[in-house]
Amino acid sequence: MEHPLHQFIYCPVCGNKSFEERNEKAKQCTCCNFVYYFNPSAAVACFLKNTKGELLLVHRGKEPAKGTLDLPGGFIDMHESAEEAIVREITEETGVRINSSKYLFSLPNIYPYCNFDVHTVDIFFECQTDSFEEAQPADDAAAIIILAPGELNPDDFGLASIRKAVTIYTSQSF
Repeated sequence: MEHPLHQFIYCPVCGNKSFEERNEKAKQCTCCNFVYYFNPSAAVACFLKNTKGELLLVHRGKEPAKGTLDLPGGFIDMHESAEEAIVREITEETGVRINSSKYLFSLPNIYPYCNFDVHTVDIFFECQTDSFEEAQPADDAAAIIILAPGELNPDDFGLASIRKAVTIYTSQSF
């Protein structure tokens, strides 16, 4: 298995081509001794329910897994909490305003982006809204899909952590 920083050759502090593996999650510059620890990025995803108990899903409009089912969500921005990120992502992708959000669980993931594996911690929420009437696909969402929870099939979702989350969500009651 390749080191997660195998593509990082130059020290980001001094610029020397002396950036070597220190351990399984870090590289160290042999010139200035800077150590860079590769920690996961944080992302959020949401099981968005209306008052009828239906779930709003999206079709992915971009790679990876373009065209497959997905939960609304995305990366947490700097200076943003997970709770703020889920509200922003739902609004950006669907236009839906939520009434409440509840943390469910988190999963480690590897998100393939431009031939680079981004290690993430995906944080899953269940959010409530009154209605999906105003929902419109936008940002990375190509289409809005409304399903009953019993109609969810993990195999329809293109990203591994989302498939696992759907399996967990449908097998447990939150």
